[in-house]
Amino acid sequence: MKFFVDTADIDAIRDLADTGLLDGVTTNPSLIKKAGKDFIPLIKEICEVVSGPVSAEVAATDYATMSEEGKKLAGIAENVTVKVPLTPAGLKVCKELSDNGTMVNVTLCFSANQAILAAKAGAAFISPFVGRLDDIGYEGMALIEDIVAIYDNYPLWSTEVLVASIRHPQHILESARIGADVITCPPDVIKKLYGHPLTDNGLAAFVEDWKATGQSIL
Repeated sequence: MKFFVDTADIDAIRDLADTGLLDGVTTNPSLIKKAGKDFIPLIKEICEVVSGPVSAEVAATDYATMSEEGKKLAGIAENVTVKVPLTPAGLKVCKELSDNGTMVNVTLCFSANQAILAAKAGAAFISPFVGRLDDIGYEGMALIEDIVAIYDNYPLWSTEVLVASIRHPQHILESARIGADVITCPPDVIKKLYGHPLTDNGLAAFVEDWKATGQSIL
């Protein structure tokens, strides 16, 4: 399973990229606003730090403007993935860009029916939002199960299931069990995967025992 980080914080991206565990980055208008930097230069900088897909989202909602924005974003770097909303206009742009060799991430997916449309439009990634479904009383991970199962029925479809709106490590674990292709989540959620009290306690005991030997490796 690929790990994408959902942030526009260049320092956090560099920190995770240094671990060698980061496969890509997703951004959205809200994350760009939070970063407080100019959009185009920031995406270019992120693409220089991360060799994998970097999602940059269009701002328009109509087809014509969205199409032009998508083409401009695709020209920033070879690893840019143009992010479009799951709307009729967004899927039209997805088909157009995908046919021209541009990776497209179709976002704001909340149903398996929508995911089918995205695959038909040639999306490189479909982004179902599990956390937002959980927030309104639905089981977000059930949607991931449905999409993965449907996509498995059609091996000629190349769309990858990118689990988004992840709130906690359990979402990541369940995504891996189901067989999702990618997860994207905030840096702090990725870092929580490291933690376990038995690891901390065991390391503390080893450190103390080593000190007691009076030895040094170097």
